[in-house]
Amino acid sequence: MTHSTFDTVIRRGRWFDGTGAPSAVRDLGIRAGHVVAISAGELDAAGCPQVIDAAGKWVLPGMLDIHTHYDVEILGGPALAESLRHGVTTVLLGSCSLSTVHVGGDDAGDLFGRVEAIPREHVIAAVDRHKSWDSADGYVDALESLPLGPNVAAFIGHSDIRTAVMGLDRATRASQRPTRREQAEMERMLAEALDAGFVGLSSQQLLFDKIDGEVCRSRTLPSTYAKPRELRRLKAQLRRTGRVLQSGPDIANPLNLLSQLAQSLGVFRNPLKTSLLSAADVKSNPYAVKILGPLARLVNALGGNFRWQHLPVPFEVYADGIDLVVFEEFGTGAAALHLRDEVERNELLRDPRYREQFRKDYENKFGVRVWQRDFFDADIVDCPDTSVIGRSFGQVALERGIHPVDAFLDLVCEHGRALRWRTTISNHRPAVLKKLAREPGIQMGFSDAGAHLRNMAFYNMGLRLLRHVHDAEKAGRPFMTVEHAVHRLTGELADWYRLDAGHLRIGDRADVVIVDPARLDATLEAYAEEPVDQYGGLSRMVNRNDDAVRAVLVGGRLVFTAGTPTELVGRRRTGRFLRAAHRAPALPTDRDEARGELSSVS
Repeated sequence: MTHSTFDTVIRRGRWFDGTGAPSAVRDLGIRAGHVVAISAGELDAAGCPQVIDAAGKWVLPGMLDIHTHYDVEILGGPALAESLRHGVTTVLLGSCSLSTVHVGGDDAGDLFGRVEAIPREHVIAAVDRHKSWDSADGYVDALESLPLGPNVAAFIGHSDIRTAVMGLDRATRASQRPTRREQAEMERMLAEALDAGFVGLSSQQLLFDKIDGEVCRSRTLPSTYAKPRELRRLKAQLRRTGRVLQSGPDIANPLNLLSQLAQSLGVFRNPLKTSLLSAADVKSNPYAVKILGPLARLVNALGGNFRWQHLPVPFEVYADGIDLVVFEEFGTGAAALHLRDEVERNELLRDPRYREQFRKDYENKFGVRVWQRDFFDADIVDCPDTSVIGRSFGQVALERGIHPVDAFLDLVCEHGRALRWRTTISNHRPAVLKKLAREPGIQMGFSDAGAHLRNMAFYNMGLRLLRHVHDAEKAGRPFMTVEHAVHRLTGELADWYRLDAGHLRIGDRADVVIVDPARLDATLEAYAEEPVDQYGGLSRMVNRNDDAVRAVLVGGRLVFTAGTPTELVGRRRTGRFLRAAHRAPALPTDRDEARGELSSVS
């Protein structure tokens, strides 16, 4: 019986190594989960159980998603198939100060439910059902006991550890400070997480992320109550270890934003690697985007290590009724979301005094905002009253002779969550997106995968960036090379977060995505929904462009082909927990756990 040198051979694809180096047509040989051969000639595939014809296709390293909220979903659905199907083979958990390393189910429900628009009862059920750990090491072991689809890396959330140490009520009171013992315990938890290989700490200063539940409802996240001394001591650990602080600034406070930028500087101490939310071309302020790149370049030129996170596609959001996080940024919107009971909420929405104040908030031109607050720029896509579908709230208001706010609130009161509408908040100008894509102080991220399930879907953001680049190249107006775009989505991110991922060279683990460039087309922008079994069949927004991704491999194992998961997905572990600054060996294969030394074929 002939035994092949390889477990998988990928034939004649245009190979990108993730470093930004020139691509070339090559055969790739994979053995024991690693790339062991890259050849300009044809590799001998005699006896090889899997040969993939990639002629005319791109063979890329698996992409990284550096900003997700999969912390809950991964417990009951560790395959994370929505990311895998789009070529994402490594995801980062623990963003925005939120993780499930230390908090229990009820606290996790309060922290994640309203902020991330994940049904609170399902958050509680998932954490209570699966939690078997009481430490960062135990959390890693628990994840690796699951049939993980992609690789996973993680931040530990500041709101997580602050809640676990102080209790959610004390952790969300401005008058309360951690005691010395509590401060020491938070520092111990962080040190333990860094020793376990977490990429760093996530914090939050943005003030319109609100808590769910009853006891602390509508308070901001625990991390926002921390004073500078508390944060300095935690950041000192990150400086010493070279790990990352992910943070969201208080956009209404310019001093807070400048402080976040300045903290990255060394100046007689180690620089603090800082990843800040977020670089966006917001409609509400078309001039703010002009300073983001220069600010990052200045900080880094002065010795800092700073990056903005950026969603490289239009930030289009959908809403059911008034359930959308952007309403949290002004008083009357937050007051409505504070009320969970629909009858009570509708009474408020009908109150003339409330409406008068809502109109003032809507028309207020002062202050920093995320949402442009323009109901003429908000289209109704579904409603029991079919006469309004396809129109903006502003158009409905003109027809009815009322204020746009009243048109919106009338429809919400009448139809509730059956009223579905959409708007684009940012990244609406293609020319600006091209500029941001080239900016070295900006990282490709911020998908929010696993959160805002009815509001948005950016699982395929990497593919959409590749389409933007490829279309410009075909039109003879390139703004960056495909190699550079691939690097920005893979190796650049992996190197900055110190993860063993994002490259496709001899000796690298075989996390691979095979893309058909001819199918990087308008299907990437199409709307689709899919039920989530673990959330009671809730229908969430997804992306469906299965012809674009021909195959996905994690650790050398085939997990998706043309939009169809293989039998491994959800049944066998293909991904692993990636520890920062550690080499991550591939999982043993069925055929051979260790067959010889790595080799190359020239």
